[in-house]
Amino acid sequence: MAVLFTMELWTHTLAAAVGTVAFSLLFQVPKHLYVYCGFAGAMGWIVYSCLEADLGAPTASYFATVMVIVLSRLFAVRERCPATMFLIPGIFPLVPGAGIYWTSYYIVTNALPAAVDSGFLAMKVAVAIVLGIVSVFELPQSCFSVAAKEK
Repeated sequence: MAVLFTMELWTHTLAAAVGTVAFSLLFQVPKHLYVYCGFAGAMGWIVYSCLEADLGAPTASYFATVMVIVLSRLFAVRERCPATMFLIPGIFPLVPGAGIYWTSYYIVTNALPAAVDSGFLAMKVAVAIVLGIVSVFELPQSCFSVAAKEK
């Protein structure tokens, strides 16, 4: 699996980082944490982009979510704040919004087989995101103490 870091991948990664920071602003994350949020969103998008072609959207979403949540927990320990400060904005690039949109569109246009296909894929991606969140949050907090700031 050779992944080329093309201009398109870098552009999408930058867009994911900027979008994540925008959601951080929307959710009133403190300004000094914007870089962490943007980094978590960008890394999740890179993992997703590199795996999606070979493994499919649900599996790629799972591993990308694991990356975002691991980073969120590391940053939370480092900055002594809740992991949700990084988790909620960081997960937004992975949410299957387009799949939900197309499912609704196909229902309205009476293309029911296409609606079922896109709806089922969006549901699988959503479940993969949930499983990724749960699997990392089951790890004990001591696994993330490496990121604590030196006193």
